[in-house]
Parts: sequence; structure tokens; C-alpha cells
Amino acid sequence: MALVRSDWRDRLRAAIPTGVIVGGLGYALVLGLGIAPSPSGPSEALDSFDVTPPKPPPPPPVRPKRIESHRPRGAAAPPNIRSQATPVVAPPPLVVLPPVSPVIAAPVAGTGADPSQGASDKPGPGTGAGGIGNGTGSGGSGDGDGYGDETPPRRIKGRIKDSDYPEAAADAGASGTVQVRYFVNVDGRVSGCVVTKSSGNAALDETTCRLIEQRYRYDPSRDADGRPVRSIIVVNQDWVLERLPAER
Repeated sequence: MALVRSDWRDRLRAAIPTGVIVGGLGYALVLGLGIAPSPSGPSEALDSFDVTPPKPPPPPPVRPKRIESHRPRGAAAPPNIRSQATPVVAPPPLVVLPPVSPVIAAPVAGTGADPSQGASDKPGPGTGAGGIGNGTGSGGSGDGDGYGDETPPRRIKGRIKDSDYPEAAADAGASGTVQVRYFVNVDGRVSGCVVTKSSGNAALDETTCRLIEQRYRYDPSRDADGRPVRSIIVVNQDWVLERLPAER
């Protein structure tokens, strides 16, 4: 069996009717859809806008619930019955004050005794020469004003005995003179004793002031009207250790 090849002219003659049929079907489809092609594009542009949802309705008003009272009507309530103030109580603040250093001062300006004068806690040359005075004279026989119209204090009770000698000082063989200054209060008692000149032994110094404050009592100094006033006294206390002769 021999294969016969078709000529290109035959293929062209067969393709022409097929193209006519396909073009007719496309034209019919365009007419059926009613689309009119426009070479210049769409005539009107599409507009865009936002759609805002409507506001929700306001909530219904809240009305307080009315509570019926069983109290009788027509009369006012008694005062301070239904309402009481809340007590507010604050504890007192704790204030810690710093320690205050003692200030040595004389109760009367310019007072002094013996070689010391004024309110210094150290002995000085002074200008007095006996007794106690508030001036710069020399006691009873000087040209100062001395006590003036005041009467000096007078000791009426108390003394330091030989048996009061401190054992520590006796064992150490210590002796000497202690100069002290103290106050005589209006009730005749002694306070504020300080050592103005040490004996060189702490036991002798401490014992002197302690016994004076414990034992000494005075008829206090009095002013011109006879009223008791506070005064200052400076005295020397001698501590002498008696030594027994050595046995032969």
C-alpha cells in the first residue's frame, strides 16, 4: 500500500472553511452578550466612599432603687445618731534628743572664792584673797563689794573622817590635797561637786566629792531680804596618810 502525501494547497483549502466557522461563532457570542467594545476605555470612573456604621443607642438611665424606710414620717431624725465621725488617732512622735553637754556656769555673775573666781573649772590666779565674794576685792578686809548685804552659807552638818581614807589609796601610799568646788542649794544640800585641782590619786579625788555631796548640809546663803539663794564654795581637803614608825 502506497502512502500519498497531501499538497499544501489542499490543506489551505480545508483550513479556510474552518476559520470562517470559528469567526462566525465568535461574532455571534459577542452579539449575544451585548458587549460593545470601546477603543477609548470606560467612560466613567468608579467613585470610592467609606461606610460609617450607625451609632449604638444610648444606655437606658440608671435609677437608684428606692428603699422603703420603716421610720415614722413627719419628724426629724435625732442629731448624731445615724452618722458618727471616724476617730483618727496618731501616736505621739518619738523624738530622741541628742545628749547635751553640761555647761559650767555660776548662778550669780562674778562670784568667786579663794584663788578661783567665776565659772571656770580650772584654777586661776583670781583677784580674791579669802571668803566668797562676787566682786574683785579681797574678802572682808578688801575694797571689793564681797557678799554685800548677803550672808554667806554656814555648814551645820557633815565632815570627812580619817576612817574614810580610801583603801586603794592607802595601799598605794598615796596622799595629797584635793581642791573641789560645789554648789550649796537653797535647801542647804550640796550638788555639782567637781575637782578643780587633783591630788594625783583618782581614789582620793572621787571620795572627796562623793562624801561632800552625801554628808555636808548648810544653812544657805541669804539675800538682803532674808531669802535663801544658791551659792558656790571652793575648799581644799587634805588627805594625810599616817605612817607608823618602823620597829627596831
